[in-house]
Amino acid sequence: MLENATGMIVIILVINVVYVTLFTIRMIFTLKDQRYLASVTSVIEIIIYIIGLGLVLDNLDKPANLAAYAIGYGVGVIVGMKIEEKLALGYITVNVITKEYEPDIPNALRDKGYGVTNWVAYGREGERLMMEILTSRKSQTDLYSTVKALDPHAFIISHDTKTFYGGFWVKGIRR
Repeated sequence: MLENATGMIVIILVINVVYVTLFTIRMIFTLKDQRYLASVTSVIEIIIYIIGLGLVLDNLDKPANLAAYAIGYGVGVIVGMKIEEKLALGYITVNVITKEYEPDIPNALRDKGYGVTNWVAYGREGERLMMEILTSRKSQTDLYSTVKALDPHAFIISHDTKTFYGGFWVKGIRR
């Protein structure tokens, strides 16, 4: 009986981890306009969800099953987020404001393959170099490291970019 109860707890835990992981990935696919991947993922997700929920509802008299379901949900969120980090779908726009006006920084970034638009900006303490950089999410860590190496005091802001058209960098993507 103990082996059966333990087995049920493990099964419920694993099923919910898989379900919530798929749920998280489906949401990312939906947000990134990957509608067919989101649709296929949702079919698998809902089958797993129904199986897991059915097991819990059939065994409501055992609080350990409910705990396994809840813990599996929490672990699934973490696993889904880790997978999403590895997938790194899409693009981001990074705004960089340097502490000092240094005109060589944009060219150093361009030499590394980043598309950079730059202009002179004015802050509280005078002239600054403002740059807008479009890059893939997979490249964002490398971009941050490069910017910090060029100017350790740079102010960096990034946000997701859903759609973009035209420009020099887009031509490079199509190649």
